[in-house]
Amino acid sequence: MSAGRPPGPRLFIKKSIDQVMREASSHSLKRTLGPINLVLFGIGCIIGAGIYVMTGNAAATYAGPAVMLSFVVAGIACAFAGLCYAELASTMPVAGSAYTYAYTTQGELMAWTMGWLLVLEYGIAASTVAAGWSGNVISLLHQYGVDIPAQFSTSYIQAIPDANGVLTFSGGHGLNLVAAAGILAVTLLLVVGVSESATVNNIVVFIKVGVLLAFIGMGVAYINVDNYTPFIPENTGNFGTYGVSGIFRAASVIFFAYVGFEAVSTAAAEAKNPQRDMPIGILGSLFVCTLIYMAVAAVLTGIVPYKELGVPAPIALATDRMGVEWFAVAIKVGAIAGLTSVMLILTYGQTRVFYAMARDGLLPKAFAKLHTKFRTPWVGTLILGILIAVVASLLPIQILGDMVSLGTAVAFAIVCISVMSLRKSRPDLPRPFRAPWGSVTPILGVVFAIVMIAPLVIDIYNKAMKGDTIPAMLLGSYIAIGALIYLFYGLWNSRLAKGLDVLEDTTMTTPLQAGAHGLEDPKS
Repeated sequence: MSAGRPPGPRLFIKKSIDQVMREASSHSLKRTLGPINLVLFGIGCIIGAGIYVMTGNAAATYAGPAVMLSFVVAGIACAFAGLCYAELASTMPVAGSAYTYAYTTQGELMAWTMGWLLVLEYGIAASTVAAGWSGNVISLLHQYGVDIPAQFSTSYIQAIPDANGVLTFSGGHGLNLVAAAGILAVTLLLVVGVSESATVNNIVVFIKVGVLLAFIGMGVAYINVDNYTPFIPENTGNFGTYGVSGIFRAASVIFFAYVGFEAVSTAAAEAKNPQRDMPIGILGSLFVCTLIYMAVAAVLTGIVPYKELGVPAPIALATDRMGVEWFAVAIKVGAIAGLTSVMLILTYGQTRVFYAMARDGLLPKAFAKLHTKFRTPWVGTLILGILIAVVASLLPIQILGDMVSLGTAVAFAIVCISVMSLRKSRPDLPRPFRAPWGSVTPILGVVFAIVMIAPLVIDIYNKAMKGDTIPAMLLGSYIAIGALIYLFYGLWNSRLAKGLDVLEDTTMTTPLQAGAHGLEDPKS
């Protein structure tokens, strides 16, 4: 049976909330999660690659020891967006998350935009994690006398700081095949199907948090307070290179460290008391993680002079400086384990987002083709795994991290706008959780998203004006590729535009649910 083409301009046709509910798998979720469960869940989702990978680059290039303040700015930005996520998740308790929210409130063009932005939040983020993972692997192997040649462990494009600390980018270096190998390994696991049990997940969370707490506890004794002077290095005359502007520029970089917090909002349908528990879960986990992040940054910049921290594995560098060999090995092994799980989750998330888009006809059906035995979208997984591996081998952490932060901040702004739009168009919808302070919360969410976006855009523009066009070219190419795919494929194959219900398509059986970070595997 045809669902019928929705009314309205072609680019802005919307899915109805009733249709979204029909397309979701009919699970009867039990409300079993209390505030403590949600806070711990949030901590497990938030603490990942960003703190292991991006903190050193943010301190070395932009903020110095004041990177601690940058974590506060980024955390506040996430808090407002998180409350908006929670409202939408309680209003539409399906696992479609940001892509589905945009399709329902803003229309198809914005849904496509959100889906393409999620490539940055998942796919490019996985490449960034792989670059940090390779840095820790290389550091650990070096400790045992195994050195991987630079041409196989450095990206093709390299970030090179000038005398003032301003990064320029040049090509013609090696290929980071170590990072590519890590991505390809998790890709093969995903083809077979990986179902994480609660026990395994708890162990991974314990490792990730334990590594950081151990680093803080042991590292305090090795702090040289002279490294904190100046706390806010004097601006070099370039926007974002130290000074107050550097704090905000660093915040836009370490925004990456909070990627994953919105997964808390996907648990709204299972919270015992969502009106009370969701803000506690979101704000509580953000507060705890911000304290941990600030402590890690304080120890890191206290052990190693901030200008030396622009490396793929800054925590590994600091533990090496401490000179305690067994501890350095333990930290690196823990970091590798934690980063491996993050690579797996991010790559998994990207394949499921593309699966949902393919089911809607916005991407080729290959991304929704399920393996007859493993029941996983194996073709799409292989294609994406190879592409993510190529990106990880070519681009440095500095560019990858900026692209992730930029895409995530824009996605957050769209979610905040979606809250305002849905309140206006469907004020009658039941909202088990409603973001507090009326329109102030979503508006501040948009404002802080712009605060995260602006320094990145200004930096890319300034580099282009000085002849360093690589970041601008990459971003422009990314936008152009997305526009072309929609113009030549999605626009003509959208099932919604044809008046077709996704569930009618018998070639796409056992629909997966593409969520934010918690996505269901049909094997589970």
